Amino acid sequence: MMQKNKAIFLDRDGVLNRELGDYVCKLEDFHVHEHNFKPLKELQDRGYLLMIATNQGGLAKGWYTVDTLNEMHDHLKKEYLKHGIKITAVYYCPHHPNFTGECDCRKPKPGMLLKGIQEHHLEPSLCYFIGDKVTDVEAADAAGVNGIKIEIDQPLDEILHLIA
Repeated sequence: MMQKNKAIFLDRDGVLNRELGDYVCKLEDFHVHEHNFKPLKELQDRGYLLMIATNQGGLAKGWYTVDTLNEMHDHLKKEYLKHGIKITAVYYCPHHPNFTGECDCRKPKPGMLLKGIQEHHLEPSLCYFIGDKVTDVEAADAAGVNGIKIEIDQPLDEILHLIA
């Protein structure tokens, strides 16, 4: 039987990059948190795959395009790769209930996490989801993943002790 993998799912805004208080709509406003290079490298070295799960309702609102979003995610992945950190997957929900109706992927729903679990042969009980909102922890709970709520822009080295 194939061994199941473990992963750290990460919210994006306020966790991996600076929270602006509203949507990050353009690349020049996208600032990667350098204080998380070392803790994410440590988690990767412990055998965790690193994945992003982020609500991007600004797409549904027409505030930015998928191309712009991809530019931001490419920039993020390149910045982390410079420090030996590989982002295995990026999952985003392009919906917003006021514009596109309900979906299964917008947090607190677990759709993005469930997709990652399936696509990367993960054991949910060995996975964590780190986010700065209660909805992140609710999505983790719904997917059977360990949720960790941090403060907005909190350095991840402060919560490493919570991860086995």
